[in-house]
Amino acid sequence: MRLVLDTNIVVAGLRSPTGASAALLDRALSRAFTLVLAVALALEYEAVCRDPAQRAVSGLSEAEVGMIISALCAVAEPVSPWFLWRPQLRDPADEMVLETAINGNADALVTFNQRDFGETPKRFGIALLSPQQALRRISK
Repeated sequence: MRLVLDTNIVVAGLRSPTGASAALLDRALSRAFTLVLAVALALEYEAVCRDPAQRAVSGLSEAEVGMIISALCAVAEPVSPWFLWRPQLRDPADEMVLETAINGNADALVTFNQRDFGETPKRFGIALLSPQQALRRISK
């Protein structure tokens, strides 16, 4: 299964090590699924997760966050944006996540912001999943 993880999933995984998002990060690192990742999205992961407020909640140092993001990048399948599909969504910040999924031929996009993506991913044959739904599909 080929998945794109929205930044909110990575943040939640670092903030709550026993939750479904953390389990997804663990599964990504163990290559239980193919993590599809574009450079722009990886840079967003890093910028958001290294924010001092995020690190205070997660209890991780800047170096630890860097190691986790580097590890995710190391196991991910890189995606180059061949086509920019903008505008498709209400929130311009979500466009990069959707484009990564489209250009990476992802099976699903995992996010807590399903409302923001609406039906748009389905038009491209991409499922929109919560972390729990993604874990169930990976386990099949």
